[in-house]
Amino acid sequence: MTLQQIVKVSILSSALFVIGCSSQTTEPTVTQVKAPTTMTPSQKANPLATHGVVTSPNYLATQAGLEVLRKGGNAIDAAIATAATLAVVYPQMCTLGGDNFWLIYDAKKGVIKALNASGRAGEKATIDFYKSKGFEKIPSRGYYAANTVPGVVSGWDEAYQYSVKVLGTKYKWSELFSSPIEYAQNGFPVSTSLNYWTLIDIDPSDTEFRDLQRFDEFKRVFLKNGKDAYDVGEVFKQSDLAKTLKLIAKKGAKEFYQGSIAKKIVADLSAHDGMLSLADFKNHKANWVDPIHVNYRDTVAYNFPPNTQGMASLEILNVLNNFDVKALGEGSADYYHVIIEATKQAFADRDKYLTDPEFADIPLDKLLSVNHGKEQAARIDMQKAATKVEPLDPKGDTIWLGVVDKDGNAVSLIQSIYHDFGSGIVAKDTGVILQNRGSFFSLDPKHVNALMPHKRTFHTLNPAMLLKNGKPYLVYGTMGGEGQPQTQAAIATRVVDFGMTPQEAINAPRWLYGRTWGKASNDLKMEGRIPKSVLDELVKRGHPVKAVDDFTDTMGHAGAILVNQEAGVMQGGTDPRGDGLAAGY
Repeated sequence: MTLQQIVKVSILSSALFVIGCSSQTTEPTVTQVKAPTTMTPSQKANPLATHGVVTSPNYLATQAGLEVLRKGGNAIDAAIATAATLAVVYPQMCTLGGDNFWLIYDAKKGVIKALNASGRAGEKATIDFYKSKGFEKIPSRGYYAANTVPGVVSGWDEAYQYSVKVLGTKYKWSELFSSPIEYAQNGFPVSTSLNYWTLIDIDPSDTEFRDLQRFDEFKRVFLKNGKDAYDVGEVFKQSDLAKTLKLIAKKGAKEFYQGSIAKKIVADLSAHDGMLSLADFKNHKANWVDPIHVNYRDTVAYNFPPNTQGMASLEILNVLNNFDVKALGEGSADYYHVIIEATKQAFADRDKYLTDPEFADIPLDKLLSVNHGKEQAARIDMQKAATKVEPLDPKGDTIWLGVVDKDGNAVSLIQSIYHDFGSGIVAKDTGVILQNRGSFFSLDPKHVNALMPHKRTFHTLNPAMLLKNGKPYLVYGTMGGEGQPQTQAAIATRVVDFGMTPQEAINAPRWLYGRTWGKASNDLKMEGRIPKSVLDELVKRGHPVKAVDDFTDTMGHAGAILVNQEAGVMQGGTDPRGDGLAAGY
């Protein structure tokens, strides 16, 4: 899931302290807003295993994936089972109506593959269409927000075909859906996260984002008696979704894109002036693309190419190559400052160039070059925060899950519907929540990410993997919008530069510069466990610091698997900020 409206949500879900400097005093001023809950750190040890590890943001989904590994499935098989289960038990973050992106390490061939399963805008989705309706921007919720084809099922299908043809799995497609069908049909106990995101009074004043009960099908499916959130521990069933999953399990992905499921989704959209046609669904396909990479210390960092912001995640590491991060000290003001400033440099390039590469020329080779990283690093003043960063001339909400199996195959997978519960639209008689990722398009025809039919929008989603000696060393990722590249940098530096375990790296205090769930916010949110002396020093350097609660999900839900190549041991980690579980055998 990508973090969109968290500016308001964080105020309500975590204690918020705003730190700033006035002209009358050199001391920071602090204001506090009380909050109902405080999240606590994970006390569990890093799970160690030799046969396989699965980590995801929901404990039921992790167990579904681990069961597949135990029964002889490979990393891809387990990832599909985990992701499909998340689409049932974690619908606030991902569903069948969203997109996904895959990094797959094939141990047989010793190569990394990248699979883009994001949907394209519908044939009727044009700037003129929205302007004729009186919109200056694409709505964040409702039928007009559901303007891109869901790519999730196509990603599962294409990855499964690779599992069969290349990795030689004996696992049947239908067998991968046993857990999600069970949980959809017979129900599962509602988790803390699902309960929280279905509370209709999180922020009653924010009708654009939070008034999801105005959508009849959403209200019928997700609210008890059509008005209240299910309590934590109450059993929640989704009979329509169970039927949809059974059809996919029996007839394959084709049923979703060309059969009865597609017809039901399009019929519901068409009845509400929607923009997706049967032709849009039929013509959709997931695509294999070339992953991108940079060197980081003695590893090679891989990520996803445009239309995702993977380029920004790699640019941050490329800049940090020019600093002795270990010497700065983990958790020091210098440590936070240099990564935040590197992030600003990377985001400047991202915002200038990132869109669907089929519609624009993106100079990736130059942007990820060693020289470009050096030039970006040279612009960083270690004593002063940059207030405005222009891109250099290049010269010429969400879930993440990870799996490593006994044979060394690895998957880093991210799957999302953008805002919590996406567009808020549940296609009638399907149980499928449709994403609102297309609301990220611009209605300015001159904008690099301007809306056009059949175009893929800018995606914040980007799965990550570090290779050492040509094999997986760290499989990692996170939800969190603009926080994704920053949290990836935190995990990579803490593991590679400071020798932390995955759980230690994830548990450690995090920060978030810039936008959260899509609303403009260029402040710097930092978890309250960071010492006041560090916060004061960052304020002194010009950072607009807001200290948020300890372990707040404002920072997203991360996960990681570290592979000890010599010992053949895998070590997993999951985020105490969510409902996750890392497990192995």
